[in-house]
Amino acid sequence: MEVNCEGCAGCCMDWRPLLAEAGNDESANKRRAEPLRDDATRAPLDGDTNFVPLTRDEVRAFLEAEMADALTPRFWRAADEHEAVAIDGYEVASVADRPVFFVGLRKPPKPVAPFDLEDESWLPACVFLDPTTLQCRIHDSDLLPDECSAYPAHNIALEQETECERVEAAFGGDRLVDNSVPEDLDGLLLGSQALGEKLFCHPRPERLEGVVERTASGNLTREDRAECLAVAAASSAGTVAISDYHYEWGKEQALEESDSWVTDALEEWESRREDADGVPSAAIADAVETARGAPETPGWDALEEYSSH
Repeated sequence: MEVNCEGCAGCCMDWRPLLAEAGNDESANKRRAEPLRDDATRAPLDGDTNFVPLTRDEVRAFLEAEMADALTPRFWRAADEHEAVAIDGYEVASVADRPVFFVGLRKPPKPVAPFDLEDESWLPACVFLDPTTLQCRIHDSDLLPDECSAYPAHNIALEQETECERVEAAFGGDRLVDNSVPEDLDGLLLGSQALGEKLFCHPRPERLEGVVERTASGNLTREDRAECLAVAAASSAGTVAISDYHYEWGKEQALEESDSWVTDALEEWESRREDADGVPSAAIADAVETARGAPETPGWDALEEYSSH
């Protein structure tokens, strides 16, 4: 597996607005392959095109690192009435009458200029993406999700179009250099394998009243996210069982005041986007993220032209 990532980060941001501006939104609704979804029936309630699902252990690791604010849940519309639970006027996909969800990384608005574009645009970009270098701030960290390190091999294994190929089609260039899938590829966690490991079941649908609506409108609160993170942290592999101890631990960790750079940076990006008159240089990430303690990225000069995931 070999990909050319320099100047891209297409898998770490929502670049559909760039296509819309150019009058080419043919790929607007294409998404990263997901084990639960069927594109015709189980549409996610949020608008993230390349949501990265985390495992239970990864959720716990982020909670321990005081980075709960970097995480967010994803719910889906039910495929049919047999798997549906009605919450906030939505028929939510469920297992055994328990609403199911993923936990992934948030995408605040950041000023970025991907694909060799001259000017920055405000685009939803991964909380850990450095807008200046378009590199991941946790690439060499134990916190890097397995889904990120394996991408786009999972999509190729599932015979799904990759973000690399969509970027090539929209902006030209070579991104997917070698599409061979490693023999030791794992972590797909399809169907029942995902239950309790990547696909989490909420045991009390009534606690999600208001949460589902705010998910769909993009207005989740910290308390909303904490409820879902606590259930994810308390889940058990292969079952719908929930550990009360880990639920209470996860809820406390998610709501605890954090000294992490993530919390203040997320708030400032949202504030700058709302108050912005035009789009600033990506270099303001030094003040918004790096000055708060975000890990610096190496840049591309020391790396080979083509980098491997």
